[in-house]
Amino acid sequence: MGTDNLFHKRREKKLTDLKRHAAKRETYAKILIVCEGEKTEPNYFTGARDHYRLNTANVEICGECGSDPRSVVTYAKQRYREERDAGDPFNKVYCVFDKDSHAGYSPALNELASAAPKGTFIAINSIPCFEYWLLLHFTYTTKPYNALPDKSTGDQVLQDLKVYMPDYEKGQQDVFAALRDQLDYAKANAERSLKAAKANGTDNPSTRVHELVAFMQGIKPQ
Repeated sequence: MGTDNLFHKRREKKLTDLKRHAAKRETYAKILIVCEGEKTEPNYFTGARDHYRLNTANVEICGECGSDPRSVVTYAKQRYREERDAGDPFNKVYCVFDKDSHAGYSPALNELASAAPKGTFIAINSIPCFEYWLLLHFTYTTKPYNALPDKSTGDQVLQDLKVYMPDYEKGQQDVFAALRDQLDYAKANAERSLKAAKANGTDNPSTRVHELVAFMQGIKPQ
């Protein structure tokens, strides 16, 4: 009898905690954004979340899960299971990572494509790196980036970006705010370059960051 009472008390507490947590959320979708970078990408999406006044209980952002795309996917799936088991799963899980020279890039894409529930896990990949998305705020380019003996693909994109943002440094906190006025231009450029890459049978360069930004812009009922 005592064991039964203890079980019911624990169950009631769990339900109470769940209701309390859910009450903090607003009525729109609950999403998880897991980033490869510890600062640059999380800072960017945190800036977007703040600008669009999205509830932190609805939009969770993490960048402390390792630098390899597969570690991003592993963490994302773990967090999804935790919230699902608590009875309050994420509606969408976005995995933000670069291609660069990561050996785990293709396996990460394949794992996300087969992840369940279908349509929940979404790859927000950039080729060669996230800074290509930032570059598209200033110019449209489909110039492919290939590693050179003395310069990585990421360093080449960074060099091109600094033509327009000489003071840009990885990890700075105000990137979204600094580029907000050019956001529509960047989204159009990203969509255009993605279509061009598909038409040419390549992915270099391309990005899907605009898809996540668009989702964040429309997530909250007007």
